[in-house]
Amino acid sequence: MKYDLFGIRDIIYDSRRAAPDTAFVCLVGASFDGHDYAKMAYDKGSRLFFAQRELDLPCDAKVIICEDTRITLAEVSRQFFGYPDKELKIIGITGTKGKTTTSNIIAQILNKCGKNAAVIGTNGIIINGELTPTVNTTPESNELYRTFDKMVKAGCEYCVMEVSSQAVKLNRIHGIEFEIGVFTNLSPDHISDIEHKTYEEYRECKSGLFARSRNSVINIDDDDSPYMLEAAMDKVYTISLHNGDFTADNIEKYSTDSVLGMSFDCKYDEVRTKLKVSTPGIYSVYNGMTAFAVCRILGISAVDVAKNLPFCRVNGRFEIIDALPYATFIIDYAHNGVSLESVLKTLKEYDPKRLIVLFGSVGERTQLRRRELAEAAAEYADLAVVTSDNPGCEDPDAIIDEIIEHISDLPYVRFADRTEAIGYVVENAEQGDVILLAGKGHETYQLIGKEKVPFCERDILLDSSRVLTTKK
Repeated sequence: MKYDLFGIRDIIYDSRRAAPDTAFVCLVGASFDGHDYAKMAYDKGSRLFFAQRELDLPCDAKVIICEDTRITLAEVSRQFFGYPDKELKIIGITGTKGKTTTSNIIAQILNKCGKNAAVIGTNGIIINGELTPTVNTTPESNELYRTFDKMVKAGCEYCVMEVSSQAVKLNRIHGIEFEIGVFTNLSPDHISDIEHKTYEEYRECKSGLFARSRNSVINIDDDDSPYMLEAAMDKVYTISLHNGDFTADNIEKYSTDSVLGMSFDCKYDEVRTKLKVSTPGIYSVYNGMTAFAVCRILGISAVDVAKNLPFCRVNGRFEIIDALPYATFIIDYAHNGVSLESVLKTLKEYDPKRLIVLFGSVGERTQLRRRELAEAAAEYADLAVVTSDNPGCEDPDAIIDEIIEHISDLPYVRFADRTEAIGYVVENAEQGDVILLAGKGHETYQLIGKEKVPFCERDILLDSSRVLTTKK
């Protein structure tokens, strides 16, 4: 639908940003209703409003009633910024695990091959190497189209973006024309009263990406892949260890001082290509194979992908930190049971003297994760260091108590202060230990109460190791 936006200089949905000549869209959220802030936007200068019901505003306000203001926000923003998505080849990646790693690997390969690729996702927005943090994995539609506009003006040809289930549910990706949609895998997550009430709803939202994609790349080894295949509208390429369009065999581990990686042969169209990825585990093989598939579909040669793939790194995703010479420290974003189990199981295969895991669980929601995280730690680790991970307004000690209920016979220590927890693992590390700091990954804050407190796990780990070295 076309809208009369003559004289409008910005589209907003946050009344705090209201000003003369801005159009205000009344969004309805889980804990707020934008209609309640329309008068505030009016008082600050807005005169054009999009709403789902009548507003009690002075007569000089123009109110357009819409069935769904989230769809309207996307449509109005897309029009306002001049349909920038049409100027980009947009690759959308959805799934429970692997979105951030795979999206960043694809963008890095494209950039290394002379293309200009930007990224939107959990690690932030990256345009020409400049990072802008994001609040959500997939930003609101207005931010997306605003960002696409910036990308086009910056000379970008490609945008590789993570597509969360909430982005589909809340129409954040409404109107976007995806060149490629990618499905990595699916497992229970984000099931709660404020996210997805059932696994079936979660799965349905994930499948929504493929109804919007010209090409689909789908991991058919995942049990839920039939739902994604059914939703796919156009050309489909399948990923599998055995019987897909892209397959992998001759899978082996390899390691250096700074890399625990995997090598494998990827077969596509009767041609085998030897690939290496710089992270371990079978999930890394899937990530590498998926990146290879996307790049090949986009016209990048197999030789160029194979040459650049081993050098792709993603902050906070199986990131090895050179903290002490006699122990291996790894920072990873694994923050749910499935992810933590995958990482711990992989590390166990390298036969560490002890496998130590430091982790917590986010506050105020996703209580199911606490049991799953505890069970994963109990299954694979030799010692758990249970601490805080964005407790928000919930009591950190109460969260830790709940995790410990499910740890079973695994030895553990507890620290509500995550800095103290990191100091503990550094001071008590022994020769041959592998120590996983799970949950924070790329994040540079702790959410405590309503405040984001600066917290860079990498810096704290290195500072703790320097203090220990000085003491010795």
